[in-house]
Amino acid sequence: MKLNGLILALFFICGIASAQSPTFNKGDKVLNLGIGFGSGLYTGGGYSSQMPALSASLEVGVVDNVIDKGTIGVGGYIGYTSAKYDFSGPGYTYGWKYSNLVIAARGAFHYPLVEKLDTYAGLALGYDIVTAKETGNFPTGVSATGSGVYLSGFVGARYYFSDKFAGLLELGSGIAYFNLGVAIKL
Repeated sequence: MKLNGLILALFFICGIASAQSPTFNKGDKVLNLGIGFGSGLYTGGGYSSQMPALSASLEVGVVDNVIDKGTIGVGGYIGYTSAKYDFSGPGYTYGWKYSNLVIAARGAFHYPLVEKLDTYAGLALGYDIVTAKETGNFPTGVSATGSGVYLSGFVGARYYFSDKFAGLLELGSGIAYFNLGVAIKL
C-alpha cells in the first residue's frame, strides 16, 4: 500500500515538473544584482564594522534541451565586501581595513520545476583580490593580504513576477553564503 502511494506521488511530481515551461532559454540574458549575508570572511572578535557583500552577474543561455527542458548558461560575476579589524591597548591602537573583490566566470544548469521559477545550480571560477591597509598608531609592519584563486559552488532560484523582473535567492560558498536580490531579463 505504501509503495502504491509512493509511486502515485512520484507520477504526480513528474507530471507537475513536465508541465512547466522553461523560464531561462538559449539566448536569454539575465542581470543579477544581490546583497549577501553570512560569510567565512571576517569572523571572530575584533571586527568593528563589516560591509555586506554586494554582487552582480550577467548570464547568457547557451544550450537548450539538456535533460529534456534544461538550459546551460554562462557568464561573469563580480562581488565586493570589506571589514575593519581593530585592537587597542593602553595608549595604542592597531588594525587593518580589509577588502575582497572577486571576479569570476560562472556556469549554471537551469531546470524548471515550478511555473515562473528558474531553479539552477552551478560553479564559479575566478580570482579573489584581497587588500589590507594597516590602521592605528602602533604599526606592526605585518601584511595581511592574501589574494588567490576563487572556486565556488552555488544553487539558486529566480521567481519571475513579470516577463523581465524576478526576485533572486542564491546559496553557496562564495563571497557570501546567502544572497538576496533582483534579476532583470535583458
